[in-house]
Amino acid sequence: MSEAPETLPRPPGESSTHFDSDNPSTKMASNQPNGTTKAFEPHIFDPDFTQNVINATGPKTHPRMRQVISSLIQHVHDFARENEITLEEFFAAVEMMNEAGRMSNSLRNEGQLLWDVVGLETLCDEISHKLVSSATSAPTSSNGLGPFYRPDAPRREMGSSIVHNIPDGDHTLMHGTVTDYRTGEPVENAELDVWHTAPNGLYEHQDPNQVEFNLRGKFTTGKDGRYSFYCLRPTSYPIPVDGPTGKLLEYLDRHPMRPAHIHFIISGKNYKPIVTQLYDRRDKHLKNDVAFAVKENLILDFVPMEDNPKAKFELKYDFRLATFEDAQKYSLVGTTATTASARAEIPH
Repeated sequence: MSEAPETLPRPPGESSTHFDSDNPSTKMASNQPNGTTKAFEPHIFDPDFTQNVINATGPKTHPRMRQVISSLIQHVHDFARENEITLEEFFAAVEMMNEAGRMSNSLRNEGQLLWDVVGLETLCDEISHKLVSSATSAPTSSNGLGPFYRPDAPRREMGSSIVHNIPDGDHTLMHGTVTDYRTGEPVENAELDVWHTAPNGLYEHQDPNQVEFNLRGKFTTGKDGRYSFYCLRPTSYPIPVDGPTGKLLEYLDRHPMRPAHIHFIISGKNYKPIVTQLYDRRDKHLKNDVAFAVKENLILDFVPMEDNPKAKFELKYDFRLATFEDAQKYSLVGTTATTASARAEIPH
């Protein structure tokens, strides 16, 4: 493991304490306009600075944009004061984000990967999709999209295989039904978008020996809501460590491993799409996923098969979708079709 850069020395006169318990002018600044949890002398940090930045927001700003950015400015400024972030540390952080941008393209999202390893996507996923319904059955739990999704995967015939030129893998028959979580009725024309890595731990666009869109595909259910296809029993793998995300993991003395999983996006007309992942119970990284994404109710058993020449294992799973109406009725603010439409007005 390489060592993280040492904190650079502060300029003369910039002590990290600045606090005299006998001086009444130095008090804890919590609950002040620009307060933090640290003690500091009032004259060191301009007490009006952060509010002046927030107040610069113009009257035509979208209400959601105003709320989010104002809160972000407040928290980021408080973070900088609390930890006394130096200019050198600030520019190092900017360069880390810049490098993530330079590495990102349609096949790899290094910026998203960087936020994944500090748990932010998983947290936002929980905020966006947690239902507070008292129903005995809930919709399928959401789980992170991840940085390697490709929206243009090919449509495949129901019952076909997404595996190409991997004869020795743990071929698996996956099947189940897509239903309405509240009524239990099958969802016709539901789309299942699925993708996972090869046994070598690489997605096809990372591996020149795999054919285009290997281990990816889209399937559409019939009137009975049923689906079936052949895939592989997934394997755990390390996320790429050749960029700023890998450097951050080194600095934090952390491993880069993700447990074995299969990605899905399940959608249907008038239904709220679900982005999720299903995990293999045998994987040793379930308890220490580098992305902090594993949910207990998404851990499944791959059952050995003996009567199917095409597959060694069977995986049965029923997906449950919520209508936008039910999502609006039971969800937290920020997860419904109405707020999604309003949010679409915000510039991206």
